[in-house]
Amino acid sequence: MKHKATPWWLSGPALLLFVALLVVPLALTAVLSFNVYDPATGPKAGEFTLEHYAQVFTDSYYHGIFWRTFWISGLVTLICVLVGAPEAYVLSRMRNPWRSVLLLVVLAPLLVSVVVRAFGWSMLLGPEGAVNGLLRLAGIGPVKMLYTETAVIVALVHVMLPFMVIPVWTSLQKLDAGVENAALSLKASHFTTLRRIVLPQVMPGILSGSLIVFGLAASSFAIPGLLGGRRLKMVATVVYDEYLHELNWPLGAAVALVLLVANLIVMLSYNRLVEGRYKKALG
Repeated sequence: MKHKATPWWLSGPALLLFVALLVVPLALTAVLSFNVYDPATGPKAGEFTLEHYAQVFTDSYYHGIFWRTFWISGLVTLICVLVGAPEAYVLSRMRNPWRSVLLLVVLAPLLVSVVVRAFGWSMLLGPEGAVNGLLRLAGIGPVKMLYTETAVIVALVHVMLPFMVIPVWTSLQKLDAGVENAALSLKASHFTTLRRIVLPQVMPGILSGSLIVFGLAASSFAIPGLLGGRRLKMVATVVYDEYLHELNWPLGAAVALVLLVANLIVMLSYNRLVEGRYKKALG
């Protein structure tokens, strides 16, 4: 009996921490989202309503914000896959010290605060920034990039790229280079080798990296808030506005929970789709 209880005793502190820091705040947020809101007095504890969820699901304003959030997150994830997977492949084939140097370059953005990076991109993409300066030299003229979806996408790709490179690189470390060389020795082309040998092996890394990037991009606040401005809103900035500007905490909690559930649905569907194709490719 004591033997069976040992795993529970060992995992108990982590489970308590998980419940205290994640489950309890989520439960309190869920309860808050159903509270009646009075503009004069604020949320009314003990009085519940579905009005906030009805507003989120029926108002076209929130439909547009959720659509913008998810298509930007999807595009950022796609760009990170197209850039990060080849970058990880090159990284895995390099020798030291160049591998260490490139790995440091990939991880360097993680050492800088997201807010600092957002301000850096605002300086680069601003009307008098370096990018517009180069465009003027090329005779193209100034282009409005700051406070646009383009600025948000560029900055999010820069922030999220390491979260794609590292999982793919980790998967490539488990790949035996002899298998790749054997395929090449049997007259398979480099493209066929990448498609039939390398890609199925690194698909778990691409899957995990995609889920991380999509989840972080969909819930990001600093980049959309600083580079999107007041007019280009995403869901996280709407939640912030409802909590701190409008003081409508129940509506902000409802929007946050809808984002969480929608995020989970998209990520689980994507996970099932990619895993199914991965198993089919291996089978």
